[in-house]
Amino acid sequence: MEIGTTLPIWSIIPFVGMLLSIAIFPIVKGEWWESHQLHVAAFWSLLFLVPFAVAYGVGEATYELAEVVIVDYIPFVVLLFGLYVAAGGIHIAGSIVGTTRNNVIMLGIGMVLASFIGTTGAAMTLIRPVLRANLWRKYKAHIVVFFIFTVANIGGCLTPLGDPPLFLGYLRGVPFFWPLEHLWPLWLFNAVVLLAVFALIDHHYIKKEGKEGAQAMTLMDEADERTPIKIEGKRNIACIALIIVAVILNGSIPQSGLFTDASTGLTYGFYVFGDIHIGLEYIVQVGLILVAAAISMKITPKPYRESNNFEWGAIAEVARLFIGIFITMIPALALLRANGAALGIDQPWEFFWATGALSSFLDNSPTYLVFMTTAGSIGAEAGMAAIQTSVGTIAIESLIAVSAGAVFMGANTYIGNAPNFMVKSIAERAKVKMPTFFGYMGWSCAILIPLFIVDTVVFFIL
Repeated sequence: MEIGTTLPIWSIIPFVGMLLSIAIFPIVKGEWWESHQLHVAAFWSLLFLVPFAVAYGVGEATYELAEVVIVDYIPFVVLLFGLYVAAGGIHIAGSIVGTTRNNVIMLGIGMVLASFIGTTGAAMTLIRPVLRANLWRKYKAHIVVFFIFTVANIGGCLTPLGDPPLFLGYLRGVPFFWPLEHLWPLWLFNAVVLLAVFALIDHHYIKKEGKEGAQAMTLMDEADERTPIKIEGKRNIACIALIIVAVILNGSIPQSGLFTDASTGLTYGFYVFGDIHIGLEYIVQVGLILVAAAISMKITPKPYRESNNFEWGAIAEVARLFIGIFITMIPALALLRANGAALGIDQPWEFFWATGALSSFLDNSPTYLVFMTTAGSIGAEAGMAAIQTSVGTIAIESLIAVSAGAVFMGANTYIGNAPNFMVKSIAERAKVKMPTFFGYMGWSCAILIPLFIVDTVVFFIL
């Protein structure tokens, strides 16, 4: 049953409540929030599930809950957990001093890595070295904000490995190198602008550090000259590579046909809760990632993780909050799937903003699929460059817009992309005073929204 055709619009109230809780409670009741995040998530989840069960039946409610937990939430958390553990075992000794030049270089390297080891992989690998490089700084929240903008989001647009929406596009017939071929001008333009703006803002904050900050930087610089920079825990790079292989296998196993049941067209596996299919690709991905995490814990010397201030709080916080987000997001995504094609969107710039606006708050993967399918249903006009996918023929400009909107605008909020909230949590545990939920949106509205408006004019209108 397509529940989105019958759900009322007010069914998204628990989702809005969950977002407002994340935004408000840390400000007004911080200590209480730390201890009751899971309780708040359970409250808003039940506020959706109980009325839904009354209206649609316990069986349908159980099915929807099981589907979102098994199909979406478990792979999501397992992937974050695996990358968190593996990246947490890589320690860069003799950290680079966090000058403006060095920070720009680290953000630039992160943006390149993001497209090849994923935004989550790049973010988890580099956030600790970036924080250590800037230990001497009093003003450093802006560094983490720009890290989220660049490394955790926009950097991941060049390959299907960079961000989950692009991987879903690859599974539906978009060639592997299509994003690199068509999105690199957008990537380069946004990278140059954001790094230039960051350099100006960072230089301003360095000047605010004053004489005391300059002395701290000098002492750190002198100490690092006596300590050569080297990467410790390099074997964890192989663990990250195994995680990437697991993600690739999740897409390639169904496409190979070797493990497909001819009668159903699905890979060999089993069903739970009626028709929720757990295929071989699911088992392989989750299993390999957990194996990689276990290997990482086994082979990494304890001092390396201690040097990284590695602890479980950040990943635990993400797991607690996102279970509530995923469950309360059910009606919002169902309404979008049922009504996406009726929104009247047919121009590339409209696809860019519609996909991006919803990806700022909803899971960007299903949002990408909804608007990719919408673009496929419209097709391409005669003479327009187009690409053939499993959801139809899509005009190249429309697919660029959907792809960029899903990847770029995940940076607009802390919950817009998987690594955003984790980076925030790691930074806060390193004693960085991060902006609140709305404070962060103030940064994104001041910097990203004007940039995206320029993107719209330059790449989708002119």
